Amino acid sequence: MNSPASTAAKPAKSAKKPVAKAPRRLAAEESGTPDLEQKKAPQQPRAVETYERILTACGDLLGEVGIERLSTNLICQRAGISPPALYQYFPNKYAILHELGERLMRHQNELLVPWALPETMRLPADEFAASVAQLFLGTLALTEQMPAGVWVTRALRAVPSLQEVRNRSHDFVTDLLVQPFLTAFPKADAAEARLTFRLAIDALYAAHELLFDDPRLDAQAVARTMSSMVTGQLMTLRKVA
Repeated sequence: MNSPASTAAKPAKSAKKPVAKAPRRLAAEESGTPDLEQKKAPQQPRAVETYERILTACGDLLGEVGIERLSTNLICQRAGISPPALYQYFPNKYAILHELGERLMRHQNELLVPWALPETMRLPADEFAASVAQLFLGTLALTEQMPAGVWVTRALRAVPSLQEVRNRSHDFVTDLLVQPFLTAFPKADAAEARLTFRLAIDALYAAHELLFDDPRLDAQAVARTMSSMVTGQLMTLRKVA
C-alpha cells in the first residue's frame, strides 16, 4: 500500500506537467543573453506565410501586453501555429523582436538615402532646416504606420540585448551622412562632423520617442525645434570648413 506521504506527493508531481508547454529552450528565454539569431529563412510560400504570421502576431501582442508579458506561447496562439512551427525560425521572443527592429530601422534608413547628398548639405540654412524637419516628420509617420512600429521602437531601447540594433543602425546612418557632408565641405574636420551627425541622429530619435510617449506635444513644433538645433551645429561646421 502507498503511504499517505507518497499519495500526497503524486498530485504535486502531476501538477507540474502543464508548465511544459514548449521545448526546454523556452525556459532559457529570460536567463542570460538571449540568442537573437534567426534559425533559418523561409523559402516556400507557405513557410513565408507562417513566418510573416509570427512577426505580425508578435507586433500585435507587443502593443497589447507589453514586452515583459509577451511570450512565444502567446505568439503561437495568436498566429494559430504550434510552438515547433515557431521554433523552426526563431529561438525565442527576443529573436522575433530583433527581426522586427531590423525591419523598422531598414525602412527608416531608406528614407535617408535620397536625402543624403552633397547637394542637400550645401543648402542654405533655412532650406536645410526645412528638409530636416520634413525628414523628421516622414520618419515619424513611417514608424507610426508600420505594424507595432512605436512599440518596437520602445523595445529597442528597453531591452539591453536589442539595443545593438538601434546602435548599429545609427552608426550606418552616421556614415551615410558624413560622406556627402565631407564631399561638400572637404576642409571640415571629419571627426567633428562624425560626432555632430551621430549626436544629431540620437537626438532626433529621442524626440520621436518623446512624441510617442507624450501625444500632447505638437509634432510640427518638435520637428521645427529639432531641425533648428541640428542645422545650427552643422552651419557652424560649414563656417569652419
